[in-house]
Amino acid sequence: MTYLVNDKNLTSQKFISFVNQIWPGQYDEAKTKSALSRTLNITAYDGPKLAGCLRILTDGYYFGTITELLVLPEYQKQGVGSRLLQLARENTPTMLYFGAQPGVEGFYEKNGCQKSLQAYEIPKERT
Repeated sequence: MTYLVNDKNLTSQKFISFVNQIWPGQYDEAKTKSALSRTLNITAYDGPKLAGCLRILTDGYYFGTITELLVLPEYQKQGVGSRLLQLARENTPTMLYFGAQPGVEGFYEKNGCQKSLQAYEIPKERT
């Protein structure tokens, strides 16, 4: 597995193809490109195949958040997500706050993350 911090070669097409294997949907290529340009993208590749991705959005001083930590199902439970999380910890200038999908809290706790603030959301349709 090859890991890249600040993967400048992560294209919107590659990311959309990857995300659709986990969260199927209709994603706008231009908006995805814009979103990727605003985050620190840490990736895991098995040869040419994108197997995992962690994205960090940060102001560089006060606040940072993990927007997604995604690993293809066939690569889960092989240490890929743990390594992406470790690289995030090593390469961000701020504390990181994030929400966890129900049922995966143990993964984060196993990786040294501490339970923090209660999370809330303001739902909005993607346009």
